[in-house]
Amino acid sequence: MKQCERGARHVVRLALNGTPRSGSCESRTLLSDFLRHDLGATGTHVGCEHGVCGACTVLIDGVAGRACMTLAVQADGRCVDTVEGLCDDGPLSDLQEAFRRHHALQCGFCTAGILMSCADYLRRKPDPTEIEVREMLSGHLCRCTGYTTIVAAVLEVAARRREAAAARQNGD
Repeated sequence: MKQCERGARHVVRLALNGTPRSGSCESRTLLSDFLRHDLGATGTHVGCEHGVCGACTVLIDGVAGRACMTLAVQADGRCVDTVEGLCDDGPLSDLQEAFRRHHALQCGFCTAGILMSCADYLRRKPDPTEIEVREMLSGHLCRCTGYTTIVAAVLEVAARRREAAAARQNGD
């Protein structure tokens, strides 16, 4: 593991939503702070700062992780995807559209982290059950929705993606 000198500034180079970016920070700077304050990716929210609420969830090399529990220097040379990368100024992703259709957000504070966890989860498990989705969501705290609409949105996306894959496979 790379040694970081205490108090010194370190250059961190990463691919943020597919675009090479860099900045300098102290070795103790959290990835969440680096993304928000140095790189301007303000969709990554910080709630509890203890990895419990899930609001800061991002994808690091394609895997959901807590940005408030990761040092920015640990992301050096890696790919980091945030909620801003789900649609890249184009139309909303299918997951975001499903959240909109099902009213699966209210205040929106936790939504970015939940979307990133769901994106990772559906990539790994394209055919989840309701119980499995609820288990995955247990790593997130949302005080507004009660999770029912979030679960419905995730299950809808999974079903639509399976239907689309079957249609492609059948040559439709």
